[in-house]
Amino acid sequence: MSDPRDRATSRPPPTLGEGCVRRYDPDELSEDDGTEFPGAEELWRKVQEEEEKKKAP
Repeated sequence: MSDPRDRATSRPPPTLGEGCVRRYDPDELSEDDGTEFPGAEELWRKVQEEEEKKKAP
């Protein structure tokens, strides 16, 4: 921010489509978009294992 009086704001990336098929434009996404979640794969595996245990008799 070059002007210290500017307020911090966030803006969503550009989108494609309308209504139910609206999605972020993958060509406009960068490394700055999204979040870093290094444990996501491990968490997903644990959730899937718990779901399988609930289904088993």
